[in-house]
Amino acid sequence: MTKPKLQPVAVEDQKSKSASPSVSSRIVTLPNLLTMFRMALIPVFVSLLFYRKFEWALGVFVLAGITDGLDGLFARRLNQGSQLGTILDPIADKLLLVTSFIVLSLPTISPQPVPRHFPVPFWVTAAVISRDIFIIVGAAAINIVTGFRGFRPSWLGKISTTVQILAIALILVAASFPYLSSYLPTVYTTVFSFAVLSGVHYIFFASKLLNQERRQGE
Repeated sequence: MTKPKLQPVAVEDQKSKSASPSVSSRIVTLPNLLTMFRMALIPVFVSLLFYRKFEWALGVFVLAGITDGLDGLFARRLNQGSQLGTILDPIADKLLLVTSFIVLSLPTISPQPVPRHFPVPFWVTAAVISRDIFIIVGAAAINIVTGFRGFRPSWLGKISTTVQILAIALILVAASFPYLSSYLPTVYTTVFSFAVLSGVHYIFFASKLLNQERRQGE
């Protein structure tokens, strides 16, 4: 009668125990901490806007942008990319941008006396928000219909996001120095145009995926 072999079970237990620290280390990483710090800056940023401290709000916005660049850099250099980071990073970016446009569209937030081209027109904010909602709903629908999950930002989408970031910075500069506000109509038109163009581009991309799925099903 042979004795049962218990060693493989012990080895598996040791592997599972040693694996758990590595999983936690991928959650608590420097890039993820920077992303969480950026999210924590959003209420500070909004509070400064409500108190019309536009110079300070601009500084906080720039700081948030710096942390956005650093978390990606550290994720690559330190090999600390994580699934949590890929989820949190775009959420932090969208929260900051959408919140900025919404708050800056409120008449009560404008500098006093209200300079020309303030507050941010509703149609600009509506275009930014509608584009993001459309992309989220479209990606979810494509995932349900086709099972496709690799819905990544297009080059037009990246340009649109970059334009929005620059636009918020320029709007805050104009709020801090109202005599510079003459360029704001160009900023508003550019944000609106790229939001619409990137939205249309996503429509063509989604249609292409759905047509491919239909052909495979035939």
